[in-house]
Amino acid sequence: MSDRTPAAGAFSRRTFLKTGAVGVGSVAAGCAPGAGVAQAPGEGPSATARVPESLSAPPSQPLAAPPIEEVRIGFVGVGGMGTAHVRNLVRIEGCVISAVCDVVPAHAERAADLIEAAGHPRPTLFTRGERDFERLCAETDVELVYTATPWRWHVPVCVAAMESGKHAATEVPAAYTLEDCWRLVEVAEATGRHCVMMENVNYGRAELLCLNLVRQGHLGEILHGECGYLHDLRSIKFADEGEGLWRRDHAWTRNGNLYPTHGLGPVANCMNINRGDQFARLVSMSSPSRGLQEWAETHYPEGDPKRAETFALGDVNGSLIQTHQGRTIYVSHDTNLPRPYSRINQVQGTRGIFQGYPDRVYLEGRSPEHQWEDAEAYFEAFEHPLWQALRDASIGAGHGGMDFMEDYRLIKCLRDGIPTDMNVYDAAALSAVCELSEISVASGSAPVDFPDFTRGRWREWSPWPVVTA
Repeated sequence: MSDRTPAAGAFSRRTFLKTGAVGVGSVAAGCAPGAGVAQAPGEGPSATARVPESLSAPPSQPLAAPPIEEVRIGFVGVGGMGTAHVRNLVRIEGCVISAVCDVVPAHAERAADLIEAAGHPRPTLFTRGERDFERLCAETDVELVYTATPWRWHVPVCVAAMESGKHAATEVPAAYTLEDCWRLVEVAEATGRHCVMMENVNYGRAELLCLNLVRQGHLGEILHGECGYLHDLRSIKFADEGEGLWRRDHAWTRNGNLYPTHGLGPVANCMNINRGDQFARLVSMSSPSRGLQEWAETHYPEGDPKRAETFALGDVNGSLIQTHQGRTIYVSHDTNLPRPYSRINQVQGTRGIFQGYPDRVYLEGRSPEHQWEDAEAYFEAFEHPLWQALRDASIGAGHGGMDFMEDYRLIKCLRDGIPTDMNVYDAAALSAVCELSEISVASGSAPVDFPDFTRGRWREWSPWPVVTA
């Protein structure tokens, strides 16, 4: 057996605890009875999460911190995705990466070389181990700490940053337990610091085209969305480097929708989630687990410890969300089976529909009757202003340019002293799908209620505007 293989019975015990602790709707406001079950990092969420008693009333308006002329950044985790962000940030006016932290010194040195080659001073490096980000937060005078670490470190880095007086930005998901979602909200409110989940797909060209069509009323009243993360990651999960060092571990004991935010973020924006509507409840179910086991049997010889690993994660998870306004959203997760990539990206309104993969549009009264139109035909008239302004600047950046867009907008919001496009309440609401789906699956697909991280403010906050550069 591999020393990374989960102990026998670990998941069944956790499943029992969740099923016993959570009934229909009992997760509402995170106040199910009983204490949370302690978990080792990466093994899965606790069964319950209480609203922190220290919380006071949330702000009447989303946070707008004082403007920062030049944003000094401490970057934590400069592997593949972290390095992509570094390449973007060194090209964005008004910011400088002055500190870099990574458990692999060579990664930190590589990032420092990129920063120096771009004409910036060489950053201070923090490479003394897994928790050296705490020293970065405590000892540097940066205004923003940005993390692209494995999932289990997102919350510790963000909390350390905010408690040290820094703004925080994190890769997705921001958290994967309800307790940690509440922790981010609690610390952000107590410190008056931003905590931003960097959901790059919110800035995708097709996704922003869809949002622009929605904002202009061309799709009518939005009633339903479908989205997901459907990506064959088998070879990546079994790799001996990069995400293979940690991402497969989550599949040992967790069974639910482990990575919801890429698909859900843009649909949530179209539905004004946390800004006029809110997720209300969720039902989730998973297929059997086959893909990772069969991959290991096909690619590793008899006796290889990877063939002895067992997995709880169902290969396909489907979660259905209903909002307080009655809208519905289907969110799918499949990273264990052979398939082309898709995020679905469907938004259905009373006057039309947008659907991705391939990108296409149908608008009643405009499109040929009962026929899709290629979305390309809509870019000339309905291209989102952000893409109109930054398309050339984003060429060569990751994921078709959306990574540059999200980094640019974060820096602009901090420099201008305006609310960030996503805030800590969005980070918590989207990330909460992780544990809520696990609870529902473990409870025989019983419905579970979303916590209200805004404590009612979602009824008052204005929708995300059509922003530009």
